[in-house]
Amino acid sequence: MGHIAFKFVKWDVPELATLKDCKVYKLRECINNGGKLTRADKNWITAQVRECSYFSKGIALGGYCFDFSDVLKRYFVKQYGSVAEYYAIDKTSLRTMLYGRIQDIVEVN
Repeated sequence: MGHIAFKFVKWDVPELATLKDCKVYKLRECINNGGKLTRADKNWITAQVRECSYFSKGIALGGYCFDFSDVLKRYFVKQYGSVAEYYAIDKTSLRTMLYGRIQDIVEVN
């Protein structure tokens, strides 16, 4: 991908370089450099993407969006008789994030 994040707010925010010590910045940089993610990192990204109310495939921090669409996959999960759509790195991180009995998980391209 190449870029770390993009600004999504209209007002002035500090430079992106001020966020270098944040976990999301380090993980995005690791992915850009071809590094491997640990299980804890994959679980963290999946949980943060699910909790982000601004973007479906990114994490918002300090007026910047850290886009993870290149590593996320789309899944449909059947749980308690209804189907929901989620974005996750893999099925394991998706299962870790969800609570309760899961009837089926299907990856959609």
